[in-house]
Parts: sequence; structure tokens; C-alpha cells
Amino acid sequence: MPIYEYCCQKCGHCFEVLQKMGEGSDFLTCPQCGAPKPVKKVAACAISRSSSSTGSCAAKSGFS
Repeated sequence: MPIYEYCCQKCGHCFEVLQKMGEGSDFLTCPQCGAPKPVKKVAACAISRSSSSTGSCAAKSGFS
């Protein structure tokens, strides 16, 4: 199961949740303030370090 990062709209607290792919945040609450339905953060892309190519993220982050 993947780990997703969520942020609370009320207090701004960010936290990680281990959950099934495609599972929504309707059942989640902020562990700090208890507010419902935190927002899923957009994850950074993965960088492949193969010798044949560099990903688009590699150029943006300074990796080559």
C-alpha cells in the first residue's frame, strides 16, 4: 500500500497515511485538530537514474 501525504485545510498540519490506491479522504480527519477531509498533496515525481535517459524532473531539480 502506498503512503499519501495530506494537509489539513483548517490548521495546515501535514501528515502521512498508509492507504489503498484510489481510496479517498472522506473518512480521514486531521490528527492535530480533528477537522474532516484533509487535502491530498501532490507528490514529487520519482527520478530514474538510468544511463540512457534523465527525467524531466531531473533537469528541474539539478540532478543529471
